[in-house]
Amino acid sequence: MKVENNQPIKIGIRKAIRLDVPQIFELIQELALFEKAPHEVTNSPEQLLKDGFGENPLYGCYVALANEKAVGMALYYFRYSTWKGKRLYLEDIIVNEKYRGKQIGRHLMDAVLDESLKTNCSGILWQVLDWNEPAIQFYKKYNPTFDNEWINVAMSKDDVSLYLSKL
Repeated sequence: MKVENNQPIKIGIRKAIRLDVPQIFELIQELALFEKAPHEVTNSPEQLLKDGFGENPLYGCYVALANEKAVGMALYYFRYSTWKGKRLYLEDIIVNEKYRGKQIGRHLMDAVLDESLKTNCSGILWQVLDWNEPAIQFYKKYNPTFDNEWINVAMSKDDVSLYLSKL
């Protein structure tokens, strides 16, 4: 694989380690800029470290490395469905802009799909923004079911506090 000045690079995929967290956070910020919502990022490298590498990790992550630098990541966690049991939820696949189109996203997705089988999940699910046509086309290669029936619902911590304060 070649990037920049036709210099060869080697891409490797592995599970993230604590030392990857600053680069993971940079990729998260890059995604937020792409989605035109950098102000929505309230997470921090410190929180990522605590939540992903503490005694009871809340998420797992694969990184794509180019010359020892994380240029892509796939963050996932497990959820439980009353109907389906244990499911793997893919939160985000992010590939640094200059490394896109080089099969890195495919390798990250394959690692996550493999993780879902290794951990005995009944399936995998994720979301994609309806305007992100490159991502939609990427995901279509996996022949998933796109669901237009369910509506996303969310409350921020402030929303929850405000609601509960009125009880």
